[in-house]
Amino acid sequence: MFKGVLFDLDGVIADTSTLHFDAWKKLVNKYFSVALPDSIEEKTKGVSRTDSLKVILESLDVVVSDSMFQQLLHEKNELYGDSLNTLSPNNILPGIAPFISELKEQKMKLALASASLNGPLILEKLALSTAFDAVADPSKVACGKPAPDIFISAAKALGLTPAVCVGIEDSIAGISAINSSGAFSVAVGKNPQLQSANLILPSTAELRLDTLRIAYSN
Repeated sequence: MFKGVLFDLDGVIADTSTLHFDAWKKLVNKYFSVALPDSIEEKTKGVSRTDSLKVILESLDVVVSDSMFQQLLHEKNELYGDSLNTLSPNNILPGIAPFISELKEQKMKLALASASLNGPLILEKLALSTAFDAVADPSKVACGKPAPDIFISAAKALGLTPAVCVGIEDSIAGISAINSSGAFSVAVGKNPQLQSANLILPSTAELRLDTLRIAYSN
């Protein structure tokens, strides 16, 4: 039986990924006077702010100086930070609150394994801070998703190995990261590119401890 559950944040606990992309769109329009294609959003899901900006600039075929790159990162975070002021427990995705309660009742250890530097703040806004035993710090890992570092770090923070943990993600990069870490991967969503996950559920509403137990044991 697994002993820990490693959660992604955006698209798993709350749908904050749209807030990220809205901030990027505002930034791109401000500095480059173009509309950022919606098709880019999937490529920025689950990855760090730095890697997201690299993807965006490459898609626009734009090269900026190092100082400008840092300025864009800073402004994006400010825009995103402002949008977080509207978050509340009402933004928790369907099924997540009862699923977390079920895990806690069964003494499962929970960790956040998100690329977002705002993870602790978002958990606080969602009134979920006390539910998590650990929050992996993305600034302290060598490589972001799809590298496994953040999930390895999250498991270690729980005093566990990834092999006895379940990781839950909604992004392609995130599932690749979980698989590479050695944890059992659970994908939520209907993206056909999530097929490399050990277990695929159509939405967060289908997350149940028994469902995970059966899939993990098999």
